[in-house]
Amino acid sequence: MKLSRVMIAAPKSGSGKTSITCGLLSALKGRGMKPVSYKCGPDYIDPMFHKTVLGIPSKNLDTFFTDEKTTINLMLDDRQEDEFALIEGVMGLYDGLGGVREEGSSYHLAKVTKTPIVLVVDAKGMGKSLLALISGFLSYDKEKLIKGVILNRMSKGYYDTIAPLLEEELGIKVIGYVPDKMDFELGSRHLGLILPDEIDGIATKLNEIGKELEATLDINKLIEIGQTACDIPCDKATQSLEVSSGNQKPVIAVAYDQAFCFYYEDNINLFRKFGAEIKYFSPIKDRELPEGTSMVVLGGGYPENYLEELSSNSNMLEAIRSANKEGLPIIAECGGFMYLHESITNKDGKEYKMAGILPRGCVYKNKLVRFGYIELNSTKASSWISKESIKGHEFHYFDCDNNGDDFLAVKPVTGKTYPCIINKDNVFAGFPHLYYPSNPSFARCIVDKAAEYQSKVL
Repeated sequence: MKLSRVMIAAPKSGSGKTSITCGLLSALKGRGMKPVSYKCGPDYIDPMFHKTVLGIPSKNLDTFFTDEKTTINLMLDDRQEDEFALIEGVMGLYDGLGGVREEGSSYHLAKVTKTPIVLVVDAKGMGKSLLALISGFLSYDKEKLIKGVILNRMSKGYYDTIAPLLEEELGIKVIGYVPDKMDFELGSRHLGLILPDEIDGIATKLNEIGKELEATLDINKLIEIGQTACDIPCDKATQSLEVSSGNQKPVIAVAYDQAFCFYYEDNINLFRKFGAEIKYFSPIKDRELPEGTSMVVLGGGYPENYLEELSSNSNMLEAIRSANKEGLPIIAECGGFMYLHESITNKDGKEYKMAGILPRGCVYKNKLVRFGYIELNSTKASSWISKESIKGHEFHYFDCDNNGDDFLAVKPVTGKTYPCIINKDNVFAGFPHLYYPSNPSFARCIVDKAAEYQSKVL
């Protein structure tokens, strides 16, 4: 398939990748093109900013989560040849698992997908040292994928001086510069960027960034780089996605609001491909579950920022609690896992009542409890998943007395292990965020359990 594409990467985190990626998406959209986007790695929030610009979902691609063939297929799924894809990188270009392995890095994804790279370099406070920095990245690029560079936080005057030197001495295309402006910053908190809906006028702000980039970048040069990307094969031969239980689509109710919004788009896509109907609901605002609900999915997010609203919505708490007692299956991750407990205690020590499906409570620990990639292996037979493994990611500052012991989490670099996941009766819950395309049979089990519940209550 011929898909024009560019990866926006950087030497390190904090170089401005997200702001520049969003600005470029806006600029391409403003030109009447059909931009689409991806995020390298497990991050949920950057794709939300992409979606704010485009109005369509952005997807994650991760070479730790999936093998090369699956990664390519996920990238090309539902793509059209008249689209232009931007892939936002993660951390520094060559930073993979444990900071030392290629797997999981932006560079590995670019290599697997044969995607040209444009390097965003934070140039503030640098002079000719820029040449040494960029030269080092070019020399480490064994596949010769780096095709251009954007100089971030630089004045026009110095850009006019340094850009010709870069092109002459390094033979690299300089796409342009981005001025050092505070309003390009999107903000951050302990889990990364703040959410788009938390920034007043975010859509307008991202559109303005796009206009700024049109003035200081050679967008045509970036488009030309993307159009040089080679064709990549897509293997459409996949397993049957037919649902085995009945003809009526089971309804999977997915919690989605300010508190619960961390979902991998391809997880939701797998539900649909296996035959489920997705209905979204808000544990903050809605008083009851969607009609026909046969499964509840409570994803991660920031429930700690909405504890008053979640706790005071007693109707929804009772609806979920009562439905679960009657056999409704629930899958919950991280923030959703916290919501299922009797209570959540915030950083100020105030306790808020929650669903009470799981005993005791979750408490803020004032430090990062777990972080990073994991591979999960079931320690017992389950209707949710076979003995096969599934991959995921953890990042949380809350903890509880019982994280479960029905799965064993394995860290991919150190080999360190620890128990996790409560997998009993009709509940599958824990702190890890799972990436279903790493084991699609898990998504099928979820849909089949929903169909089984539906057949019992009809």
